[in-house]
Amino acid sequence: MDLLRPADAVTQWHFRPERRLESRAAAEALFAPLAMAAEEHLVIAYLDPDWRLLGLRHAHPGGADAIRVDTRAIMGDALAFGAAAAIMAHNHPSGDPTPSRADRRTTAQLARALATIDVRLIEHLVLARGGTASFRDLGWL
Repeated sequence: MDLLRPADAVTQWHFRPERRLESRAAAEALFAPLAMAAEEHLVIAYLDPDWRLLGLRHAHPGGADAIRVDTRAIMGDALAFGAAAAIMAHNHPSGDPTPSRADRRTTAQLARALATIDVRLIEHLVLARGGTASFRDLGWL
């Protein structure tokens, strides 16, 4: 997994870290490059109490349809950044953004783990060429 500081995030993701991620549209804009990737990628955005971007973690692809979620590393990053919240995003190269059972299970596990250190997982977006699914909109977060 690669950890990106805000300066790297601006270069790689074309996003100003001082801008707040206070809406789904802002989060989708941050993660938009994922939608077209040929392999599945996971990115975690760490936010301060005002939902400003502190940094990103990008998980290397695990293949065309799998990623490895390193909960310990994600929790460590959240603590290191002093994050109050996090947003999880990954892509579905198939083009269908419908979350899988594994997506739901992994999200619930990560949300519980982060809650133990007072970090709230506020969104999980699944991006694909066919659109975006929001766990928050689906009532799963």
